[in-house]
Amino acid sequence: MTGSNGHDVTIVDACTRRGEGGSPTAVLADDIALSDSTRRAIVRQAGTSHAAFVDARAGTTPTVRFFTAQGELTNCGHGTIAAQAFLLHRRRAREHRARQRTGGRTFDTTAIRRDDGIEVWFDQGTVELQGCAAAGLDGILAALGIRPDDMATDDSPCVASPGTPRLLLPVAALPTLLSMRPDLRRLAAECRRLGYLGCFVYTLSPTRGAAAARMFAPAIGVGEDIVNANSTGCLAAHLFATHRDSSIEVEQGHTAGRPSSVFATATATREGISARVGGMATIRSGSNGAASGEAP
Repeated sequence: MTGSNGHDVTIVDACTRRGEGGSPTAVLADDIALSDSTRRAIVRQAGTSHAAFVDARAGTTPTVRFFTAQGELTNCGHGTIAAQAFLLHRRRAREHRARQRTGGRTFDTTAIRRDDGIEVWFDQGTVELQGCAAAGLDGILAALGIRPDDMATDDSPCVASPGTPRLLLPVAALPTLLSMRPDLRRLAAECRRLGYLGCFVYTLSPTRGAAAARMFAPAIGVGEDIVNANSTGCLAAHLFATHRDSSIEVEQGHTAGRPSSVFATATATREGISARVGGMATIRSGSNGAASGEAP
């Protein structure tokens, strides 16, 4: 679609589940002459929570910047999946193994055209993990509207950072997760006070290697994120560190009516625990109007 500002914007549904749902993400070729205020305005006009601005000049590693209507993000997992699907689609290729530069880091990416969309994986890098002090948890739980006895007894809250810290919060039961109605203003204040991007609340499935989750990030202007791929990578790192699983599929987006899936694997490296994150993407609208599952 072409907005009133004259910029061609492609809407990519990132992290779809069985070809449906996913997080609508605006993707467009970046113009270095754009001001950051214009980039924020483009996000508002697109009506998405995030936008990826892709600078893919010939002969260079694509640089991708991510914005919400409130400001720039250091990185964005589902935005990376959307950006790499956009690049594969624009190149009319079947498969592309490349690199992306975001937030001062350059990392490997893979995009492959499948029958039901474009499968994208990226190297999230090292995830730093640390425990969460009980004293800092009371305000978060109150803002989320849950009680200490709603928490999982076989898991513990964890602060995880692939570059920006967020709280991973395990609850015992799926109904608790789905019924949460946080006080977003209070949660934003608590997250800012503690230095968290947001809260990734999850419950592990009885099925090994599966979970459901919701991400609340009002401190950066996103009340509830339909999908948060980076937090899924963080969860994979946490589960690996606590000797549970090395890979995970996390279902998200159900409360928004947009069922979504993110995949992640974790491994030990010299630098620490590293994660790789993946998901499916569909090109929903754009200047050429084609769908990502179509042959080039």
